[in-house]
Amino acid sequence: MTSDLPSKPIIRTWKLHKSFGSHEVLKAVNLEIPETSIYAIIGQSGTGKSVLFKTIMGMLLPDGGKVWFRDTELSALAPDALMAMRKSFGYAFQNAALFDSMTVEENLAFPLKEVLRLKDREAIHQRVTELLTWIELPGIGSRRPDTLSGGMRKRVGVARALILRPEVLFFDEPTTGLDPVLSETINNLVVRVRRELGITCVLITHDIPAAFRIADKIAFLDQGSIIAEGSPAEVARSDHPLVQAFIRISFVERTAGSIHAPQELGL
Repeated sequence: MTSDLPSKPIIRTWKLHKSFGSHEVLKAVNLEIPETSIYAIIGQSGTGKSVLFKTIMGMLLPDGGKVWFRDTELSALAPDALMAMRKSFGYAFQNAALFDSMTVEENLAFPLKEVLRLKDREAIHQRVTELLTWIELPGIGSRRPDTLSGGMRKRVGVARALILRPEVLFFDEPTTGLDPVLSETINNLVVRVRRELGITCVLITHDIPAAFRIADKIAFLDQGSIIAEGSPAEVARSDHPLVQAFIRISFVERTAGSIHAPQELGL
């Protein structure tokens, strides 16, 4: 995907470090995520992608380095100020993380009531209804999550992350467990979030062909360090052997055994 991206990033990290005991998970990670972009973080399992997400959002405190949201250094904020700033972020969980004891409408209304302290039932209902229509699932507000298909649950999870109207939406493996058709539906939803709502989208994904198709920028994380970063075309041209092997294998798997390097797919 190509787009004219603003030069000023909405999120920056500088020499970000995070360890758990003697295990160093993040090692001097530098990122610049342009505003209103789709930014994909890829790499092998266990390389620190989820930890990076949580450290950027302030769910985990870094052991070193800095994180900025616009001109505010999140890593320097007091806990109360950090909590207030985190309202600018939405998080779409890998498993949707819906409350099965609540209806879909109650799930979406929950952040409005608990975070924004809204009490106007009609205003809440209207906001939920509009968002369910926007994700193309109108009329399911009275259903419970355990009656929904996997793809529907994923979309409702995205809707709940959008209900507070964040400036940045983090997607944690948005297509995991879905077949190719449903995966395409979710990837298209990510594109709509950016295009129609103007929200910066940051995603962790193992769907490498989709990342190269929809993302404006890609970062390849390996053992806690960024080893390739840039546009899809720039990452595809990386001479790092792990990046080349990972991309080639991912495209081979997606194309059912046909060897298509990213360059052969127009990248």
